[in-house]
Amino acid sequence: MSKIAFVFPGQGSQYVGMGKSFFSEFSQELSPLKEAVDRICGEDFLKLMWEGPDTTLNLTTNTQPALYIASAFVTQILKAKGYTPDFVAGHSLGEYSALYCAGVFDFETGLNLVKRRGQLMEKAMPAGTGSMAAVMGLDIPKIEQICKEAGNVDVANYNNDMQIIISGEKQAILKAIDALKSAGAKRVMELNVSGPFHSSLMKPAATEFSQDLDSASFTDSIIPVIANVSALEEFKAVEVKQNLVKQLYSSVLWMQSIKVLLAQGVDTFVECGSGKVLTGIIKRISSEAKLFSLDKVEDLAVFYNELNNSLK
Repeated sequence: MSKIAFVFPGQGSQYVGMGKSFFSEFSQELSPLKEAVDRICGEDFLKLMWEGPDTTLNLTTNTQPALYIASAFVTQILKAKGYTPDFVAGHSLGEYSALYCAGVFDFETGLNLVKRRGQLMEKAMPAGTGSMAAVMGLDIPKIEQICKEAGNVDVANYNNDMQIIISGEKQAILKAIDALKSAGAKRVMELNVSGPFHSSLMKPAATEFSQDLDSASFTDSIIPVIANVSALEEFKAVEVKQNLVKQLYSSVLWMQSIKVLLAQGVDTFVECGSGKVLTGIIKRISSEAKLFSLDKVEDLAVFYNELNNSLK
């Protein structure tokens, strides 16, 4: 039987104007979320999301809550329309949006956590001392081997067979880039990020963040969540908290998570929130999956029509 998964984007999907069309169309339904945003992030935060400047929006401390808010807008409307997924998954920061959708915590709890997470990740290492790079067109075992040989470098994201993200100390990343190119990678590109996310260098931030998670109110999920750190289904609140601590310094097993969902019978993936990055990544993993990207409010009509027609 056909199954559907809602998936939620992480950093890199943000842009000025994100979420604005949803709020313009559904301001009444989304007003409780806006009130929470104004209270927690400040009354000018939605203006930053919708008007920029992009240099300020792209700061990790702003990007993470912005992505969470944009995804929550979409989730709220889908729930109001009666659409419930069989599974949820989120890419890195997007895992918090997935957990909100799954009922693990309320909107305010999630927003406070992602705001704090962004602050801790931003200050984890001095600017310029860490970096990340995208590697395309090289066998994964070879990439893993080069990371080990380069020094303090880890695989941050297993996006798909053609795209792996590495993370670590700046000089070690530059050394790895040279080695990856020599090994035959089709493309290796250093990323414009503020830190070495999902690497062992994030462990101090994770230790501090664990205290915030301990004090946050979580419940067991009502929808299966595929965890970034294990690519396994998780339900229990205590397990979720443990994995969110590990997630800060561990690899995001995205490709593995999507394959788990496909094996569970998921044939429809709905990207909820800003951009279409995950839609493109999933398309490379499964050319047969039905893919929807709910980036702007007009995308809803396409989703409703095609999904309802497929159910007839």
